[in-house]
Amino acid sequence: MKGSPASPAVRTASLIVLLASAIVLLTLPIVRAASPMVLTVEREASAERSFAQPAAAFKEKFAARLNEIVRRIDGVVGYEIVDLTSGDRFAHLEHETFPTASSIKIAIVYELFKQVDEGRIRLDETLTLDRAKAVGGTGVLLYMGTPTLTIRDYAVLMVTLSDNTATNVLIDRLGMDAIAARMQSLGLKATKLRRHMMDLAAARRGDENVSSPDDLVRLLQAMAGQHASEKDPGRMPAAVDLLKLPKESRLRRGLPEGVPVADKPGELDGVRADAGIVFEKNRPYAFVAMASYLKSEAEGASAIEEMSRAAYEYFSRIGASGPEGRRLPGP
Repeated sequence: MKGSPASPAVRTASLIVLLASAIVLLTLPIVRAASPMVLTVEREASAERSFAQPAAAFKEKFAARLNEIVRRIDGVVGYEIVDLTSGDRFAHLEHETFPTASSIKIAIVYELFKQVDEGRIRLDETLTLDRAKAVGGTGVLLYMGTPTLTIRDYAVLMVTLSDNTATNVLIDRLGMDAIAARMQSLGLKATKLRRHMMDLAAARRGDENVSSPDDLVRLLQAMAGQHASEKDPGRMPAAVDLLKLPKESRLRRGLPEGVPVADKPGELDGVRADAGIVFEKNRPYAFVAMASYLKSEAEGASAIEEMSRAAYEYFSRIGASGPEGRRLPGP
């Protein structure tokens, strides 16, 4: 049986299909030849997009390490760590209010040197200790009768031995209201000096000395400057030098020997804190960690030390490395 002749429309459609197939076959080698070039361009674009990924990944790894340390603590931990070169921040509960314990003495140091600059007090001014101001806790003045000391001496005892009697002498000489007003003028609304040292009755009334990790970082930056370094200690070098004096602290325990640090730790029942600037030679940073509701105070202290060690390992490596992570020899 013979088939019916194809209609003109069918023949035209078949011809179009054949022409389209021929065009595809003719252009296929060109597409294939272009494919390696296209892939190369895509690889280059991908490499450009991922240029900063090693640094970003290292940063994320440090942040995760801090959070893991905090997660293990039976209590509440807030912290803020700031790269004074780039401004990068690592923080958790940084705006929450915590008891400061003796870390509030950083505010007293700040006010002292501001009043010195303003001519309202002299560091060589002398005061004879009033035994009514002598309190226990930490320090040596409780056992020293009625010595006559300079304001500088009282400040050194407050910072190095956390002497509570010396602190109370300075609070009264500077004025508690003046210290509070200064903190407010800096915009540090969470930072409140509301009682003398060892005043348990005031603490029971709710008049605790408090601050936040962010406030303490900002106070340290106001004292040392945003871009503080070992060679340029910033706006209040004498205050920074005072805080650099030798002392026992959890922040310092996490650092290699010889690394300069200006800090003031604090501790109370259920509370541990440390706040300072670490002058890592290539990458200085501010470090504040505050812990409360601690089931184990030793565990809280250990966590701050571990956080300090992690921070130093991070900043010392980025300070000594190029943008892609190669460690570069020093000049």
